[in-house]
Amino acid sequence: MVEVWLPYGKTEVCVRIPTRNLGAVIEPREKEGALNPQAEIENALMNPIGTRRLAEATKPGDKVTVVLKDSGTSTNRIIVSAILKELAAANVKEGDITIIAAYDPLRTSPPPSAEPFLSDDLSSKVTVLRHDCGTSECVGVGRTSRGTDVYLNKRFLEAGLKVLAGVVEPHPFAGYSGGREGVLPGVSSMETIQQSLSLSLNPKAERGSFEGNPVHDDMMEAARLAKVDFSLNVVRNHRLEVVRAFAGDLNEAFGESVRLAEDIYKVPVEGRADVVFISPGGYPFDIDLLEASKGIDGAVAATKRGKVVVLVAECMNGCGKRDFREALSRFKDPGALERSLKKRFSIGAFMAYRMLTALQRTRMILVSVMPEYLVPEALEVKMARTANEAVDYAFDIVGKNGKISAIPYGNLTTLSIGAPEQGETGKEINLPESS
Repeated sequence: MVEVWLPYGKTEVCVRIPTRNLGAVIEPREKEGALNPQAEIENALMNPIGTRRLAEATKPGDKVTVVLKDSGTSTNRIIVSAILKELAAANVKEGDITIIAAYDPLRTSPPPSAEPFLSDDLSSKVTVLRHDCGTSECVGVGRTSRGTDVYLNKRFLEAGLKVLAGVVEPHPFAGYSGGREGVLPGVSSMETIQQSLSLSLNPKAERGSFEGNPVHDDMMEAARLAKVDFSLNVVRNHRLEVVRAFAGDLNEAFGESVRLAEDIYKVPVEGRADVVFISPGGYPFDIDLLEASKGIDGAVAATKRGKVVVLVAECMNGCGKRDFREALSRFKDPGALERSLKKRFSIGAFMAYRMLTALQRTRMILVSVMPEYLVPEALEVKMARTANEAVDYAFDIVGKNGKISAIPYGNLTTLSIGAPEQGETGKEINLPESS
């Protein structure tokens, strides 16, 4: 027997796989975190790519707004601390600095007990706002070539210096997160977000891919319309430790960060297995079913058609967003849901569409604390109490000789599949141009 440990909530579960059945354990490449994460980010700010330092682009009295995607209090703290230190070198007063927490349509609102956005010592120094795409005052700045009317947070637009900051990691349909994402959806109106993200129905809108990806392209156009002055991109390993940071010009710094992120997260896979166990990566990636489903495309790609995906996700908050739950309660046919999305798009319903599409190709077993009655019938998943019970269920479907692979960090893994099945091609990752 081989023991494979998978993250589950804030702990791990063990999957015991007969040695003869073990396929591949597919996980990000090992990269050590920086010895001093804040020093790494400060160094990036002092050596920007393609533009001047923040300390050289500002002066006393300037109003500076930083849009920051929430990547956990620890990462948020070191990013903001480094930026404040850089701005202090230009004698910019902390009272002239505003931090806007970017809106993330893929994230379920955190429970009251969740970690704060910033530590108390930083929150007391600067103005901290959370962008609300439904209520924050937004101003139009133009239209993208794909017809998205771009309305952005007025407070952000009025800043003398506009900065985007965040973490770069695989994104289910925008290629990678970070960079331009701070503008769209980060500080956009609900109407702008719905218009732009409806492009995710395009097959080229996928994880780790920029070539022809309309969501990525639309985000880039929106960021240009916003006239972003500076960006800071942080790349972490699968333990969420800062590895390196890249700062400077929006496109150039983002391109460099994606190259490193790809080196960490993109994993070549030869062939497909009969059974694939996938964990999103534990908390917070498996806080609910919507969050846990972000990496399901990778598991499906690594599984033979008609075989089994086992999703190992705690889902302590149940299904997740209301529109996700409602879509799964109303639709069993992904085609019908796709037609509905073309009339009225919502991100939760789109994630439901991705789940239903996955189930057209594979069967699914769910290992979770979520009560079975909360799982929408449309999913037609088999519930298992433990990961090893799921092994037995899977063997009942694929036979005792079935090969089993595992993806321990599904939401942070991008697969490059070799040996495609008949009628399919292997997936390659394309990086953005650095121009």
